[in-house]
Amino acid sequence: MLRPERMSRVSVTGSKRVIDDVIEAAYAHHSLHVTDYDDRYEGFEPGTSLEGAETVNERLVTVRSLESILDVEADDADVARSLDDDELEAELDRVRERVNELNDERDELQAAIRDRQEEIDRMEPFAELGIDLEYLRGYDSVEVVVGEAKVSAVEAALEDAETIGAFDVFAGGDVVAIVARPTDPDAEGVVQDALVGVDIALLDVPDADASPEEYVAELEAEQADLRDELDAVESELDSVKEEAAGFLLRAEERLTIEAEKKEAPLSFATTENAFVAEGWVPTETYPDFEAAVVDAVGDHVEVEELERASFTADGDHHAEPVDDETGGAEASDSPAADAEDATAEREAATDGGHAAHGSDDPPVVQDNGGAAGPFELLVQAFGRPRYSEFDPTLLVFLTFPAMFGFMIGDVGYGALYAAVGYFMYTKYDGSFRELGAVAMWAGGFTILFGIYYGIDLFGYHAYQLLGIHWPVEGKGLSPADLDWGLSFLVVSVVFGIVHLNIGHVLSFVRTHQQHDLKHAIYEGGSWLLILNGAWIWIFSQHVPGPKPDFLFDAVSVLTFGAVSFSGFPVVVGIAGAAAAALGIVLLGIGEPPELAEFLSPVVNVISYARLMAVLLAKGGMALAVNLLAFGAYIDDGGQGSFHFIFSAEHLAHVQETPSEELVFAGITTAFDPASIGLVGVVALVAGILVAVVGHLVVLLLGVTSAGIQAVRLEYVEFFGNFYEGGGRAYLPFGRDRKYTRED
Repeated sequence: MLRPERMSRVSVTGSKRVIDDVIEAAYAHHSLHVTDYDDRYEGFEPGTSLEGAETVNERLVTVRSLESILDVEADDADVARSLDDDELEAELDRVRERVNELNDERDELQAAIRDRQEEIDRMEPFAELGIDLEYLRGYDSVEVVVGEAKVSAVEAALEDAETIGAFDVFAGGDVVAIVARPTDPDAEGVVQDALVGVDIALLDVPDADASPEEYVAELEAEQADLRDELDAVESELDSVKEEAAGFLLRAEERLTIEAEKKEAPLSFATTENAFVAEGWVPTETYPDFEAAVVDAVGDHVEVEELERASFTADGDHHAEPVDDETGGAEASDSPAADAEDATAEREAATDGGHAAHGSDDPPVVQDNGGAAGPFELLVQAFGRPRYSEFDPTLLVFLTFPAMFGFMIGDVGYGALYAAVGYFMYTKYDGSFRELGAVAMWAGGFTILFGIYYGIDLFGYHAYQLLGIHWPVEGKGLSPADLDWGLSFLVVSVVFGIVHLNIGHVLSFVRTHQQHDLKHAIYEGGSWLLILNGAWIWIFSQHVPGPKPDFLFDAVSVLTFGAVSFSGFPVVVGIAGAAAAALGIVLLGIGEPPELAEFLSPVVNVISYARLMAVLLAKGGMALAVNLLAFGAYIDDGGQGSFHFIFSAEHLAHVQETPSEELVFAGITTAFDPASIGLVGVVALVAGILVAVVGHLVVLLLGVTSAGIQAVRLEYVEFFGNFYEGGGRAYLPFGRDRKYTRED
């Protein structure tokens, strides 16, 4: 699972007379990742589409256009069935004619409705003005101007204008109508010239005889009739969709398959009489692939396994040539001249080698079935692994949910995360389904850690309510469980040490495969020595003064006193320091520029302290929500654990008890069932609202904080040691049918 599925590069050489049958066989087998030919070999050129490709593509464009018009979705299909050419052509013509007719009618109606709306919008200011349109045009001795402006500004400008002898202004809302007589009877545009400095939006007077109100009402009536007609057309289109959706989806699938087959030669190397197709198949499927192609065309084709790509860590694959005795197809002795010519032309063009065209980097098939499979989503978000790299999906599966659960650690939140994940897993496909599986695993670990932390239920230690003893007293938020909080800090650091060790070990193996043991020691072993040597010294009794006691007390706390740890002996600490020093020397010899980062193993481990930080932050937020809503006190005179109050009676008891220190009275404690009042009821409702909204916020922030921090530790601290990504996806030639059948 740490490696992708092994791939073989294969070649299919044959006569062009059988290219259709070869394509059919390869498509049906659905295993060949075709490599595009890149014009690198003399005598070969990229192939051309098969006959009929243009017609198929035109029909496919038509089908997809009809699906877009009808808004056809994948769930609109009925059961899968066959679809022959005659039925496809006849039904497609019928559906296209009907849909285009209705769509044109719909477009015309929508355009007419828009036109009416524009006319209504243009007429509404005149309706607001309240003057019949016939009075706003047709004058010889006066000018009439209508616009949207402030009346005072218009009047002031007209009064100051020497070119205007007399004027009158009519206003309705923001619309003004100006009637003015120029001093010069032959002058034109006098009013507009006078209003040059005024902020006015001029309006054209519509050519209508009715009053504006009547005209608007008439337009609205016409618009309503047009909408009724549009609704009828939409209803008919819905009927056509219901009738034709299944056919269109079957037609799209059928035509897509045909288009892919007819365009396949575009990736082949071809001559006048022959073709060569190359690509990658999973090694274990090669025998079946060879048999499928040979069974289809016999000795008119040669199928050969050119190489099996082995794994190295240098970003490339190592080609293992395949012996004719152990793999690959023998050259056919068929008397068919076309196949012989094909082989001869291919060898001549490549100087006896194989026409290896396109990229040599194999595509990647990640081999992570079962529970780890959905976590490929997180890995691919960083970058698909290269064929030569270790696939970290399994390691992410083993660590990401645990980190997430450790940081949230609450039964209630975990149950909700798992429920949301289950909903996504069962209701969606693809990435959402995989994300749902990840959420279920994260929710499950959140529940487990929530139980461990004291049966934490939305920030409340349920073991207190149950009246039972629980060995873990909390997350470190109250005075009584402070030691637990410090111990969880140590757990975070130790987890970081283990996590980074795995990354450096994988880096060591990668470098060893790429070069040799010496390079692996210099480039990978040096970091392992620095990482482990430095932290062994930190956890030792050598120079104990600056080292806090909780580093050593954590073991006793976590094992409930069963195991004690006072630190590694002084001699072990000195050995650790010496190992770290040796690692620095080896790093300086092998990679001198990286000496500037010699403290990174210590710094990166400390970065894992964010696990404990988020644990306390999320726990503190949940505590704050409960404290505001229900109130809380600390027992043992302020040196014990948090306890929530909930009721007015309990609040009174806390206030009267010296050994119990009140932290906050809480909102809901104002509600007293014995004397129900308006204030108490409001307080109860407000407290419940605070609790619900507050925990919902904590729930959502848990995804962004714990999720992002866990992903960051995977991507930056862990992946940075051995993983780059950037691999090619495996895209086999072929398609899984969903709406059609082979027959």
